[in-house]
Amino acid sequence: MQGQGDPSFAAELKHFREVRGLSKADLARRLTISPSYVSHLESGRERGSSDLARRLDKELDAGGKIWKAWQDDDGGVQLTSEAAETSPPAGILVLEDAAALRYDGSIYRLTMHRRLRNTGTEPITRYLVRIAVDRYPGEPERSNALYRAHPLTWEELELEAHCGEEEMGRVVKHDRDAFKEVWLEFANARTRFPLYPGQEAAITYSYAVTADKWGPWFQRAVRLPTRELTVSLSFPTALQPTVWGTETSLSANFAPLRTPPAQAVDADHTVYTWTTLDPPLHARYRMEWRLKTAHLQESEPVNTPTPSALMASAGIVQEGDILLQTVAQPFDLPTEADQARDVLRELHAAISRVKELHDFGKGMGIAAPQIGIGRAAAIVVPPGDGTTPIALLNPTIAESSAEIDRQYEGCLSFFDVRGIVPRPLHIVIAHTDLDGTPRLTRFDHGMARLVLHEVDHIDGKLYRSRMEPGTQPIPVEEYRGTGQNWTYK
Repeated sequence: MQGQGDPSFAAELKHFREVRGLSKADLARRLTISPSYVSHLESGRERGSSDLARRLDKELDAGGKIWKAWQDDDGGVQLTSEAAETSPPAGILVLEDAAALRYDGSIYRLTMHRRLRNTGTEPITRYLVRIAVDRYPGEPERSNALYRAHPLTWEELELEAHCGEEEMGRVVKHDRDAFKEVWLEFANARTRFPLYPGQEAAITYSYAVTADKWGPWFQRAVRLPTRELTVSLSFPTALQPTVWGTETSLSANFAPLRTPPAQAVDADHTVYTWTTLDPPLHARYRMEWRLKTAHLQESEPVNTPTPSALMASAGIVQEGDILLQTVAQPFDLPTEADQARDVLRELHAAISRVKELHDFGKGMGIAAPQIGIGRAAAIVVPPGDGTTPIALLNPTIAESSAEIDRQYEGCLSFFDVRGIVPRPLHIVIAHTDLDGTPRLTRFDHGMARLVLHEVDHIDGKLYRSRMEPGTQPIPVEEYRGTGQNWTYK
């Protein structure tokens, strides 16, 4: 559901890292992963692979607790804003899954409706539900401090659950500051109504969370075979809501929702509704929003997505993803010309999405690994309006000058910072046309820098690895060159 503090895997990981006296950077170095990826794991935004979970357990000498927590999380990172079930009983088919979240200016109320069919061979007597909140996504320490001081309570949640007209019994499984699990039982004090094989039943449950404990996003994870999934978000129109969404699956990284949410006005609320049919198992659909906050106290944070979050919403793979650390596969041209065209088409579409979010005065580029495709392709857009994008297939560095300069670069895959990077002033790139014709193209100054940045992505490198020892990226807020081209003597 919404907001959630630490899922058990994230909590165990953070606990044992701190017990062993390691910083996130220390742990990242030991595992040869990015420190930011450790942050994603501990905040619950990422879950990692089973192999990584085992390595973490061994490295932190956790005695199997981290590995067990990873298994118990049942394949889903459920940070903030999420309605999801864990350890689902076998034999359930979800015919309809509808989540309706309504905000009245002070309280979020979530109502979940599911129509279930028992396709198994045994009666189903209970259904597990998770409630999790995270007020400050991306700031786990701040969220944890909030919930330690003001934990989520069952009394304030006012959880209600029914199967048809019958009230469902409840048995608490986990009760933490910002994370709770409860079994909804197909029974109450008067009667029992198990879901027998072949039968269908509709269950509905709802609860409320105050705005000071609910973060600006809501996520649904597909854990059971599902025929139809719907998410509805309702906000006061006076708050001028802006809503966007992304999806992920086992085979794809963050990408914008394939269809935009429908928008309608209902009295004084604006309602955004999004539906998908037959979603793949383990897919996650995340809705985020920004509200006008003039009605809030001055100390209340503005729900403005970070630059990196905006890029993720546009389908850009973010730092920590293994694809950004992997050498891309070259195309066999002209044999794979059709595949190369498809990748270039996807890159052009990504550029269009990204350019709606930021002014690229220096020009810009995107490599295929940044949109979840591990192939050796990139597109570079020179600075200036009306310039023609340059497509590069199988690019490699044929020559580079001894002369270098140092300029700040930004990367769509970690767009919250800018780093000063030394690069050659002149390069020659070997690349291939779709028909297999080999090419050599010279690039100078800013274009050389743009091209080399994308060639690095194809080689599985980020500009951090090019920075000189002792230098670190600076927050984008401190960078003064946004929207301006690089300067050269």
